[in-house]
Amino acid sequence: MLQWKLAGKGMKEVNGDEVIAYIALGSNLGDRKAQLDLAIELLRQAEGIEVTAVSTFMDTAPVGYVDQPDFLNAVVELQTTLSPYTLLSVCNSIEQALKRKRIVHWGPRTIDLDILLYGDLVLTTENLTIPHPRMLERKFVMQPLVEIAPKALYPPGKRTIAELYQENFL
Repeated sequence: MLQWKLAGKGMKEVNGDEVIAYIALGSNLGDRKAQLDLAIELLRQAEGIEVTAVSTFMDTAPVGYVDQPDFLNAVVELQTTLSPYTLLSVCNSIEQALKRKRIVHWGPRTIDLDILLYGDLVLTTENLTIPHPRMLERKFVMQPLVEIAPKALYPPGKRTIAELYQENFL
């Protein structure tokens, strides 16, 4: 397990290892495919990140607030040397660059990036929870994740994504 220490507002990696992380992406405003493609390209360009797999894009109905257009969703796998908070900052910067506006909770958006898993880290803070707290409930997250990482482990129970997908959605 990686070692972390508090460093100002975020966390700083101590041992310098690369970590495999998974990011969920979603868009339901404008050219959804172009938004996802651009967000993935911006992840590729970010220092300390190497995108190693991209799921197929999945058309899904909205969850929660349903009076909005359908979403296009995907999951990317990446290797990173960034701390979880720095990775979150990169994701937030990409959302800002693609003009995401947070007006309605679970409402329409040009782009949404959520950290799903970050190595075997289990973290709960005010600004960041890893694993993502609702990922196991969302087929639009789990289906693309199982496509690219069926053997990835879900840290709290050390069960594979494929096992959890089968248990929750099949």
